[in-house]
Amino acid sequence: MLRSLLLLPCLLPVFAGAQVATPAPVECVVPSKPGGAMDLTCKLAKKGLGQESVAGVAGPMRISYLPGGIGAVAWHSMGSQRRRAEANTLVAFSGGSLLNLAQGKFGNAKAGDVRWVAALGADYGMIAVRSDSPYKSLADLIAALRQHPDKVLIGVSGTIGSQDWLKMALVARHAGIDPKVLRFVALEGGGEVFTAMQADYVQVVSGDTSEATLNASANHARVLAVLSEKRLPGVLAGVPTAREQGVDVVWPIIRGVWMGPQVPEADYQRWVATFERAMATPQFAEWRAQAGLYPFALTGPKLTAYVRKAVDEYARQANELGLMR
Repeated sequence: MLRSLLLLPCLLPVFAGAQVATPAPVECVVPSKPGGAMDLTCKLAKKGLGQESVAGVAGPMRISYLPGGIGAVAWHSMGSQRRRAEANTLVAFSGGSLLNLAQGKFGNAKAGDVRWVAALGADYGMIAVRSDSPYKSLADLIAALRQHPDKVLIGVSGTIGSQDWLKMALVARHAGIDPKVLRFVALEGGGEVFTAMQADYVQVVSGDTSEATLNASANHARVLAVLSEKRLPGVLAGVPTAREQGVDVVWPIIRGVWMGPQVPEADYQRWVATFERAMATPQFAEWRAQAGLYPFALTGPKLTAYVRKAVDEYARQANELGLMR
């Protein structure tokens, strides 16, 4: 008996090593400041996962913010040796992230450097002004830009070549205005852009319909045009497309999440399957609509193939506009 008791401490580490790992919290990283569409993506993911039982996860999703470099800081942080294998960390991305990849704004990063998990939905570009702005239509704004482009400050998330910059540049070019004469103000994330407009630091926002849905419903902004093929349902149903107003520009935006490149295959597949289940529910469809997003569900290999094709196409467009490094 005594001999058995003496052996017990030596056996404890063996049994402890055989125990199942303690469930860890799941984190969704927003690569921008709070309040924009990236933030909205993580909040939608949190709602969707709230209805799922996820193995190895403890408690509700935690949302953290890692702004900087229009997404580059978060990208490189998750690619670091310390974080590249984190199995319960997701990072929000958008079509803008793919455009930045295509233009080399994340350094030497490539689409294949991370694991693409799920596209949760899509929205579209839009042009908005303050609710008390003298510009009542896209034609009013274009007229002002033709006459005094130096007096109209346009807020965008990111710098020259960002998707917000490109959307406005394409609208201007279609209207016969050289984008080089426009005055852009580069800000970090859609939330900061709308805040700047409310403070009259900028007079126009080139952004996304998901962000506009939140601000228009609160009467903080007037959306002049949506960059979609046809009018959108919901809060923005009364807003005409740019096409309706004689400006043939359409800009769809995918939104989703990715993981670090060394996440184990089993964990990656677990998250792919979890999002597939969540997005198939009527409740998720309702939350997606409330977020101002529209159906667009791709996961795993299909999403990876879509991302790679999109990055190649963005690179072609950026090269044509002389934006490639």
